[in-house]
Amino acid sequence: MLTLYPAIKPYARHILPVSGHHELYLEESGNPEGIPVLYLHGGPGGSCDKHTRRFFDPNLYRIIAFDQRGCGRSRPYGELENNTTANLLEDMEAIRAFLKVDKWMLFGGSWGSTLALLYAIQHPEKVLAMVLRGIWLARERDISWLYRDGANRVFPDYWQTFAQPIPEAERGDMLSAFYARLTGTDELARMAAAKAWCLWEGHCATLRPSQEVLDGFSDPHRALAMARIASHYMINKAFIQENEILEQCQAISSIPGIIVHGRYDMVYPLENAQTLQQHWLEAELHIVRDAGHSAKEAGIRDALVRATDEMGKRFGKEFGLDKTS
Repeated sequence: MLTLYPAIKPYARHILPVSGHHELYLEESGNPEGIPVLYLHGGPGGSCDKHTRRFFDPNLYRIIAFDQRGCGRSRPYGELENNTTANLLEDMEAIRAFLKVDKWMLFGGSWGSTLALLYAIQHPEKVLAMVLRGIWLARERDISWLYRDGANRVFPDYWQTFAQPIPEAERGDMLSAFYARLTGTDELARMAAAKAWCLWEGHCATLRPSQEVLDGFSDPHRALAMARIASHYMINKAFIQENEILEQCQAISSIPGIIVHGRYDMVYPLENAQTLQQHWLEAELHIVRDAGHSAKEAGIRDALVRATDEMGKRFGKEFGLDKTS
């Protein structure tokens, strides 16, 4: 079973001003002359970390990563104004232009897979290939599964803990109840809601309980941005039309892809990935039999590293690289 590549440090870091008074943290690592790959983190509201760069052979890839609006090291922290899917797609184009990239590969997990698909639909001529994990299609049914009725029946004990910050009378619409608290002025209520939100997702994210995953989700600084921004996108249905991705998949019909999805993914069930692959025939679907949603699970990591290695062999020669040499 493959593991992540050894840790490396960025060779360049940037702060990129974009529209609406936002500034993006942006970094480059690996081979400056390698295959450009854009890492799209999950959430919405997650961020890149020290493991982000380790899914790629640093000799083959020019690894580009950024923290999306309002989260991680981007500023203003936790900002919801001028923070929509359309803004993020514009940011990706701004990054591509800033770094003078002609075409790049997209690597995205969870919400990052959604963002990659939407970008590729808008700009298919600028996408070499995609490696996607934990597919989320942002349909009403996908939002309902995690926050209304679905995962709560698999994890009723964790759901009970998730619901604790919300009075009984408001539990009929958990999204609205959490959003009200996460965007309110009561700091204690904000933090309690953020912790409950992120721990719920953390408990659902792995097949076997993982303290490492729970610790990552419950970090107070990370939790506030993630919960605020995620609830903002969820309550606005990701700022896209119902079934928009599937209806426009013809635009990416010629883009090669590898989809990695855990069979026991309780955040975004396997049906998301299977349905996408039926609409995107150039993509291979790799089902990881002993995993849930998280990229920190061994089977998911193995499949993702194999996928980037495969794409490296496929496109390396175009960039004067040969993995076999």
